[in-house]
Amino acid sequence: MRIDYPAEDQLPRLRALWQEAFADEERYIGAFFDTAFSWDRCLCAGDDGQPAAALYWMDCRHEGRPLAYLYAVATFRAFRGKGYCRALMSAAAERLKNLGYEGLLLVPGDSNLGRMYEKMGFRFCTGVREFTCRRGAAPATVRKLDMAEYAELRRGYLPEGGVLQEGDSLRFLSAIAGLYAGEDFLYAENLELLGNADSAPGILAALKQEKGTFRTPGDDRPFAMYRPLGNAPAPKYFGLAFD
Repeated sequence: MRIDYPAEDQLPRLRALWQEAFADEERYIGAFFDTAFSWDRCLCAGDDGQPAAALYWMDCRHEGRPLAYLYAVATFRAFRGKGYCRALMSAAAERLKNLGYEGLLLVPGDSNLGRMYEKMGFRFCTGVREFTCRRGAAPATVRKLDMAEYAELRRGYLPEGGVLQEGDSLRFLSAIAGLYAGEDFLYAENLELLGNADSAPGILAALKQEKGTFRTPGDDRPFAMYRPLGNAPAPKYFGLAFD
């Protein structure tokens, strides 16, 4: 088994793996590779020069410490149960530690994956509150933001102990979601609502949407998992998970 950064001619296979594992629309996959993909922030495991498994990471920070948000960890169905994912995750932890990262974050897609990652040294560290509501009668005052303004405002809205996600994370976010602010809230469409959660019905009315699901800070369900690569403490909030 060889674990290394991908070669340029392996990109079509990486995209095929993503499609098989997550069944995302091509627009979404393309947005990631156009905005957040980097050859030195992807590791692949495989034989004969072809990836059987892959993962990506995005840079983020907590209390000034560099963390890596592991994303789109996947193995082709034909290679599952053969140890590729475990070997890839172990190699990624070692390599990222050597690169100066002080911890790893990920958001498991379901409880089975959560149990698998627990065996690899990850523990749940943050939660979220999620709720669905219908549009309200009165629209909120909403203005659309560019990436730079959203980033600046989010630093102020981020809860204490929250993870700062900027750079490639926000480039990807701005490609897949509308970014909005109101008098007392900040909203990344379908991903995160910071500030006044009671503004949700008014946001839907302003955006002319009948129904929406919102994710806010809270403890309703476990969300992000953390593995330290040293003595860095676990974050208390992680919000921008691109699920």
